[in-house]
Amino acid sequence: MTASIALVDDDRNILSSLSIAMIAEGFTTRLYSDGDAALRALIDNPPDLVVCDIKMPNMDGIELLRRLREKSTVPFIFLTSKADELDEALGLAMGADDYIAKPFSQRLLIARIRALLRRVEMRRQENGEAGPPAEITVRGRLTMDPARHRVEWDGKEVTLTVTEFMILEALAQRPGVVKNRNQLMDAAYQDDIYVDDRTIDSHIKRLRRKFREVAPDFNGIDTLYGAGYRFVED
Repeated sequence: MTASIALVDDDRNILSSLSIAMIAEGFTTRLYSDGDAALRALIDNPPDLVVCDIKMPNMDGIELLRRLREKSTVPFIFLTSKADELDEALGLAMGADDYIAKPFSQRLLIARIRALLRRVEMRRQENGEAGPPAEITVRGRLTMDPARHRVEWDGKEVTLTVTEFMILEALAQRPGVVKNRNQLMDAAYQDDIYVDDRTIDSHIKRLRRKFREVAPDFNGIDTLYGAGYRFVED
C-alpha cells in the first residue's frame, strides 16, 4: 500500500518541491502550510509519517508536535536550520523520531523516510501479520510487547515513539551490558543512515523523562560516561 506523507511548512515553494519529489518516489502527499490546520488533520486522519518544519508562524513545529504527541505516536521527522541546535534537541525531546538540517538533500530526506517507515513495518510484521508475533520481554519492572508496541513500567503504560522503542529494546535485550552510541544507532537507524551522537543522547533523555512521569524513582537506564548506556534490571 502507498505510504501517505504529511508535509508541514509555511514555505509553499518547499512544500511544492518536496511533494513533487515524494510523488516521484511513489508516496502520496498531504500539504499543510499552517500548524493549526495540520494538527487537526493529523489527529482526525493520521498519515503514515509527518515531515514538519520547526520555524512557522502562529503554531511552530515544536508546539505542533507537543500537541500531536498527546494523541498520536505517528512517525515524525523535523526539518530545521543548521544553526538551531537547541531546536533540534528540543524537537527530539518532545518525541520526534528524527530531524534533518536545512539545507538538505531531497535524496537524504527520502532515505530517512524510507528507513523510518521500514522500522514501523517491522513492528507491524511482528504483530503477527507475517509469521508468529514477537515475544513479550519482561525485565524486572519493565514489560515490552512488540506486537502491540506497548511498554509498561510496574503495570503503568509508557507511550514511546518507534525510535524510542527500538533503543529501549536494544538496551533491555541484555541487562547490564553497556551499549555505545554506535550500537544504539544501528538498532534504531538502519540502512547506514547517519545520525550524530546528540540524537541518541536526546532520545535517552526523552526515555528517562517519560518513565519518570509514571515512576519518579525510575533509574533503569545508566549512563557510563565515555562508554555508553545500559539497562539496569532491578
